[in-house]
Amino acid sequence: MHLRNALTVFGLVATIALTGCTTTTETKTAEAETTAKIFTDSYGSVTDAGYALPAIPINKLDKKFHRQIVSYQTSEKAGTVVVNTRERFLYYILPNGKAVRYGIGVGKQGFAWSGTAYIAWKQAWPTWHPPKEMAARKPEVAKYVEEGMGPSIRNPLGARAMYLFNEKGQDTLFRLHGTPEWASIGTAASSGCIRLMNQDVIDLYNRVRPGKNAKVVVIQ
Repeated sequence: MHLRNALTVFGLVATIALTGCTTTTETKTAEAETTAKIFTDSYGSVTDAGYALPAIPINKLDKKFHRQIVSYQTSEKAGTVVVNTRERFLYYILPNGKAVRYGIGVGKQGFAWSGTAYIAWKQAWPTWHPPKEMAARKPEVAKYVEEGMGPSIRNPLGARAMYLFNEKGQDTLFRLHGTPEWASIGTAASSGCIRLMNQDVIDLYNRVRPGKNAKVVVIQ
């Protein structure tokens, strides 16, 4: 998760969309009590681009964090991603009042963010460049700041990454990405980025079409 200078960007530029503590989007989070479909059986082992992703012991996670289709009323159009950091859910909006809901891990206190962005581009099996601030806290990752950590099942960005830019076309340095740490879903564990289980981020990646219409709304 390439977060170089992220704290400076979000601390000093209040007018950039992602710096706000609130969003002007009136997103309603009411859901029906029942779901149309739950994908609990979608977390088995899988080989993807030559990488062997292990099965996730999904029954160890609260069922609400399993990928599922839910009723979701919002003014956002289909194809929008809505991230609710407080509830630990990411919604990919579908037509007709439905959404695919994924369990997520969010940023630790002090690293959380909110606002509006768009997915400028996406990458399968990305290289990870930790920010210098992280390397200062964790010297063991310092060697990856410049050279990067190549794709692997241990890479902190996981199997997929989606890169968030603000409305001015500037990289926010925040990502939607996979993680091998499935037990962190539902917690505040990352350095600011939004993480999904690898099997879920592959599913989201296949749905997203990058560009300025690929809106991402992050609410707290």
